[in-house]
Order: sequence, then structure tokens, then C-alpha cells
Amino acid sequence: MVLEDYTKFKLKRTEELAPFLEDKDKLFVISCNKCFKEFEIAVEPEYDEFKKIADEQGKSIVGSARADFLCNKTATAKLLESVLPEEAENVFVISCGLGIQTVADLLEKPVYAASDSIAYRGRHGMALTVTRCEACNQCYLNITGGICPIVDCAKSLINGQCGGSKNGKCEVDKTKDCAWEKIYQRLKMQGRLDEMLGQPVQVRDYSKVNYKLISNYVKAIREQRFEGYYGGIHPTERKELSEHLALVRFPEPKTVVIPMSMHAGAPAEPKVAVGDYVKLGQKIGEAKGFISSPIHSSVSGTVTAVEPRLHPISGAMVMSVVIDSDGKNALHESVKPAGDLESLTPDDIVNIVREAGIVGMGGAGFPTSVKLKPPKPVDTVLLNGCECEPLLTADHRVMLEYADDIIFGLKAMLKATGADRGIIAVEDNKPDAIEALKAKTEGLDNIEVVAVKTKYPQGAEKMLIKRVLGRTVPSGGLPADAGAVVSNVSTVKAISDAIQKGMPLVERVVTVTGERIKNPGNYIVKVGTSVKELIDYCGGITGDDTTIKMGGPQMGFVLSDLNVPVLKATNGVIAVETVESEPNNCIKCGRCVDVCPMELKPLYFTKYAGMQNWQGFKEQNVMDCIECGCCQTICSSKIPIVTMIKIGKQAIREGK
Repeated sequence: MVLEDYTKFKLKRTEELAPFLEDKDKLFVISCNKCFKEFEIAVEPEYDEFKKIADEQGKSIVGSARADFLCNKTATAKLLESVLPEEAENVFVISCGLGIQTVADLLEKPVYAASDSIAYRGRHGMALTVTRCEACNQCYLNITGGICPIVDCAKSLINGQCGGSKNGKCEVDKTKDCAWEKIYQRLKMQGRLDEMLGQPVQVRDYSKVNYKLISNYVKAIREQRFEGYYGGIHPTERKELSEHLALVRFPEPKTVVIPMSMHAGAPAEPKVAVGDYVKLGQKIGEAKGFISSPIHSSVSGTVTAVEPRLHPISGAMVMSVVIDSDGKNALHESVKPAGDLESLTPDDIVNIVREAGIVGMGGAGFPTSVKLKPPKPVDTVLLNGCECEPLLTADHRVMLEYADDIIFGLKAMLKATGADRGIIAVEDNKPDAIEALKAKTEGLDNIEVVAVKTKYPQGAEKMLIKRVLGRTVPSGGLPADAGAVVSNVSTVKAISDAIQKGMPLVERVVTVTGERIKNPGNYIVKVGTSVKELIDYCGGITGDDTTIKMGGPQMGFVLSDLNVPVLKATNGVIAVETVESEPNNCIKCGRCVDVCPMELKPLYFTKYAGMQNWQGFKEQNVMDCIECGCCQTICSSKIPIVTMIKIGKQAIREGK
């Protein structure tokens, strides 16, 4: 059951409180713990904020107290008897209108409202008295002696008597005392008539937008939008679930299913048959074409099938090699160190990377050997250590535990590409990784570690180049067009393994996490291991309404069947609560345009998809879309924009 915060309140603005405190001192402050919310033993922050304002004004607070249900008159009366100092001259109450009125009824001292109620539809009504609070946003009880003109006056007047009362009774309701008569008498008793009469009342019209407030807010948001690169969002990170957990080697799988398509480009061609005995690191799939990559066995054992199996990303049946492990991890003869880096030529490095089957491990799976031979000269190798997707912490742990390997791999990339400098970019939400890498690169003139402000999708190639180098990759262009090669830190660690150990890409770090995973963790997992085994090892999932994705929450792929293998580019398996929503029509709010890092207009894609206007998709440069999901995340109409974009892209590729 979700409880509404019927009696929530907020401290009045500093610009209201500061001048009001000018002629007042010896303050006693009593604050209420908010009700109608999840009960928790926590101190509400409003008192500390009020104290800070009072201190800045040079005012002395002679006492303070906190209460649950300040509107309980009996309990509050007892509390005040025990805690209110005699020397207190002014009492400030931090609560909704119910608590303020209750305290004011109990004391002869001046009582002031230090807070405003937060509006909602209806009245507060938990007090066991006739006291009411309309939650009208602006509380006037500080200038009316604690008697509310909104709820106690039949006409809800806030500018004084209407002139129609007789014998202290309301002209509208003869049985009701005139609120303003009561206000007058109380202020007179407290000697505050002049204070009230000299106090201007500014009515806040909440039906109108405060232009200045909105203008300042938009300005601040705009500054964030253009920070480093246009657009992007700041989703809840939730990395605390696993970022502190060291890498653990996942138990040896009994069977691995290794797809021949784990990379961009043409699938590899199997070169083993059923019944063959294979060793760890042995090539079992041959690259077919320039944009392709060889595949290697992640275990030693017997091939039990070479057949189509379900692919976790494409959802199609793709040719795969199934191997029953013998648990021995017998190394293939080809697995041996390549020699000293200084003795290797750039072409040697490219060939080693190609033969090791190394591809981009940040998600795209593009063959790394192709990147190492850019079509034009580059001056910078830029390593992506941002890991900007929420929840995922695999790269974070790699940077902490394999910093030396990352630096070695970067040096190899610099030599292969001929670039002058290397930059490792890490988001500032990973200070320990930044510190570790800076310590390791101290004294290296051509390698720099750069901390970049956290923002999604920082790790995308074009965003990272814009953020770190201040360069723009042209529409339809490649990073080399901006003089750079970009690689993921885990990919570079794999390059180090290939050169120093001779080990091809047969394992990787995978984060298993999410609110619905019982025991999150970061694991070194062999390629081909079952996702179901991973989840079961972590204690399984909690809750029936759970969505499981391969990858992160923004760009990951939903898994309807867990009997699929870990791929070379699988950086995470997450289990999160299923969120279902009915899409509404686009209202042209423009939020998707605000956050698109590629500076596209995603609202057009939603329009053109329904019309099957593929030419319109082209004209709006849909092929530049990186499918980061910022537009879909921010969409107030809950439209599945990324799905529509993928449909449009596929239609264009098919020549429709």
C-alpha cells in the first residue's frame, strides 16, 4: 500500500524568513516529523535549514524540540510544558498548518509559521479536533497569530474582515465565530497589531507560472544540456549494488554454447565437428571477411553439437558450437606470449589482435583489429572508462584490478595506430579508479587520465570525443575523421592478455546486478556460459514482475529465454522491476529534442513510423541515432521511440 504524504510541508523560502527574523530573537523552534509516509527513524532536515538561516541573521535559538503528530493537542501540550524555556520570546513552528495552529492555541507567546504546506486536492484531517489545513502552499499563520483565515473564515479572506460580522459571529454562518475578530483579539493580546497591520500580504497565484523561476530553472538545465556535449540525461545510477564487490572467477561451466556471431560483420565459419576434442584457446570459428572475427573455445572438452542456437541479442537462431567441458582447461599449443612489446611492429600487433578474436567489449562488438588500422592518420587513442550505463560496474572493477594491463594494452594501441597520445577517460563517479590509474600513469608523458563529469551516454564514441577532445565527428563519419580511435578499457585489457599471455578473447567480466537479483556480483565469466547459470549462482531473482536484460537498463536487450550464452560483448546481466505503461500520443513537448546527444528530433520518428514514411526517417538522419534511449526515458507520453527507430533503420537497410 502506498501512503500519500497528506501533511507534507517545506520550509519557507530564505527570502521570506530572513527579513521576518530581523526584529525577533530568543527563538524556540518546534518541528514535526512528517506523517502519512513510510515510517522511518530519521530526522527531518527542515530544522537544520532553519537554524542555518537564523545563525546567518545572528539570532539565538534558546531551545528546540521535535514531535510526532504535533497536531495531537494533548501530547503537544505536555511536550511544551517540559521543553519550552521561560526566556523564549518567539516560537517558530515547522509543520503543516495543523501543527502551527495547535501550538498557537496552547501558547500566549507569539507563534510563527516557519513552513508552508505542500498543496494537494483535499484537506488535512488527521487531527482529533476541528482544526483544519487547506494545504494552500502559502501559510499566513505567522502574521495572523496562528488562526487560519483560509479555513476559519467562511469567505477565506486573507485581507481582513469583510465588515459583515455581528456580535463576533460570521454573517454567512451565525453559529461561527468571525475568524478575523479572533485574529484581532489574539494579536492585541500579544501586542502584535502593529506588526500585522504593517505586514504586506502577497498572494501567490498558483494558477500562473512564475516566469522568473521557470526561466532560471531552464537556464540551469540548458547549461547541463550543453555540458561537454549537447543533450544526455542523469538516470539513477544504482551502482552501489555491486561497485564495491571485487572480481570473482565464475565456476567452470559444464557446457558452453559459443555462437559464431559475437561481433559486427560477417559470422565466423565453424572449423570443428561433432566429436572433436578441443582445447582452451583453440580456434573453432574462422573469420569470414574483413569485418569479422575468429572465435575460440573457452574450455577444453568435446564438441557435442554444431547447430543453430538462440542468440540473446538478435533473437534469431545462429550457428553455434556446443562443447562439454572436461574441467581440465588444457591450453591449446597456440596459446603462448607474443614477445616483448618493443620488438613487435604495428602490423604484428594488429595481427595478434585479429587472431585473438578481440572485439569491442563495451557492447558494439566491432572487430578491434579494424580500428587499429584507421583509414586516415590519428593523433589520439581514447579509452572509454566511463561505464555510463546505470547498474553496470564491470569496467569499474577491471580498472581497479587490472590497471597495469590496461596501460600495457593502451601502449600497444598507440604503437599500432601511430597516435601520439593516449587518454583514459573515467567518469567522476569512480574516484577510486581515477586515483588508481593516475598513480600507474605518473611519469608517462604520452598517457593522461581525465576525469569527466558523469552524464549518460558519455561512453558513446562521438560523445566522448566531443567531451574530451572538443572535436565533432561528422554525420555518417567515424572517430578517425576526428583524429581519434576509441576503445573500451576491457577491450584494451584483452589486448594485453593476447600479447603478454597469448590468450585469445575467451572470457570477460560480467556484472550480475539489479534490484531483483538476490546476490549481485562482478564475475570473470567464460564466453558461452549460460545466463541462467549466472543468475542461479547469484541466488536467483525476487518478484514475478521482473525484467531481465543483457547489458544495461538503457541499451540492454530484454531476455525472454535465459538459456542463452554470455557473449564477448556481454558486460552485464540485470534483473529489474518490470515497468509497464500505455503509450499516449506525442504532445510535442520537445523533451526528446532537448536530451538527444546526436541533436536529432526523435518526435518525428514516432510520427513517421506510424505512416511507414521511411524517406522521412532518412531526412531526419535516423542512421546517426546511437539508440541510447535518452528520448524514450524522458518521453512524457511513454512512447517506445527506440523500437520505432530500429524499425525505421531496418526498413532503410532493406531498401524500403
